[in-house]
Amino acid sequence: MKKDNSAQGSNVWANLATSPNNSGFAKKGTYPTDPNGVDVMLEQWDAGTEEPPHSHPGDDMTVVIEGSMSVRFYKMSGDTLVPDGPELVLNKGDSGYIKAGRVHDAKYTEACKLVYVHAGAFGFIAAS
Repeated sequence: MKKDNSAQGSNVWANLATSPNNSGFAKKGTYPTDPNGVDVMLEQWDAGTEEPPHSHPGDDMTVVIEGSMSVRFYKMSGDTLVPDGPELVLNKGDSGYIKAGRVHDAKYTEACKLVYVHAGAFGFIAAS
């Protein structure tokens, strides 16, 4: 029997819920079984969608299953957010790690399917 390891051959991507705040984004969450564990989400982003600069309360990891995305980091200069280093591009098969509190954005240059893992309870903190 031939195994199908592609994302399209898996029911794990079925029944994602569309986000009311971003029509280009859909996800499926996990069950909270370990208070010291992680939140894991399956995310699907349409090409051309993006997230504004923000941070998370825990370290996180993103694995790109399909598509391509970019991440840019920021730091404060006075009262202004300024880019901090080059843009990071993640393609199918790549993974990226971001420390808790590190301000970053995300841009989905191609339609993406991602596995997102967040240490502790997920949180989204908009940068000002």
